[in-house]
Parts: sequence; C-alpha cells; structure tokens
Amino acid sequence: MKTRLKELRAREGFNQTELAKRARVSRQTISLIEREDLMPSLLIAVRLSHIFNEPIEKIFIFDGEELS
Repeated sequence: MKTRLKELRAREGFNQTELAKRARVSRQTISLIEREDLMPSLLIAVRLSHIFNEPIEKIFIFDGEELS
C-alpha cells in the first residue's frame, strides 16, 4: 500500500501532531502510516478521508497484487 498522507498533510499545513489530534490517534501512528509501516484501520482511514475531504482510495493506493 502506498499513501499520500504526508503530501496531503503538507498541503493543509498540518504537522504530525496536529493531524494526530484531529484523527484521534497518536503522532507515532501518523508517522508509521506515512512510512508505510502500518496499514490504518478502516475507522482511521475514514477519519483521514474526512479531514482531507478526499476519498479513501485517493489517500491509500493499493497495487493489484494486494487486492487479489
């Protein structure tokens, strides 16, 4: 899974701590997701989608192998 989280966070001017507070997760969780070391839960993905006003599939991109 690839993520555009860091790009979107920069676009909005959020640091990791600010985004974590908005998403109700730890800053470490945001860092792990950005480094693609953690796949977020559906609930976190939906929260991030609402924060950035982007569909989940525009934030998290899966390759074909991951989906089959």
